[in-house]
Amino acid sequence: MLWLKAIHLIFMVTWFAGLFYLPRLYVYHAMSDDDISNERFKVMERKLYYGIMTPGMICTLAFGIWMLADYAWAMYSTAGWLHVKLSLLVVMVIYHIWCGKWLLDFKHDRNQRSHVYYRWMNEVPVIFLIAIIWLAVMKPF
Repeated sequence: MLWLKAIHLIFMVTWFAGLFYLPRLYVYHAMSDDDISNERFKVMERKLYYGIMTPGMICTLAFGIWMLADYAWAMYSTAGWLHVKLSLLVVMVIYHIWCGKWLLDFKHDRNQRSHVYYRWMNEVPVIFLIAIIWLAVMKPF
């Protein structure tokens, strides 16, 4: 069963790497003012979102559900930490989708937000990553 956990973690790292980098690309994209840069950022953002982040998220969730079904389901009703972790993961999926909305805004040249906004949004996954890892490792309640 450890191989399943390892694969889950590999895809989680892939997904979160994208969640950290995509808003950073949005920072630079929001600061750019020439067509060549804008088009380059659009390609980078699209490839990151659809080629790395989304498959990483899907595989993270799939292997996580597999682990839940195999050995964590029995303890689900009494493991408060798991309830909180799964709730945080739902929020991360919503954040992922939100990143996709920003992707479409940039794609269609209708971004109205400043680079400062994206700098702040770039910090969101850090908070959730710390909380999710802490819950999974420490199992505090």
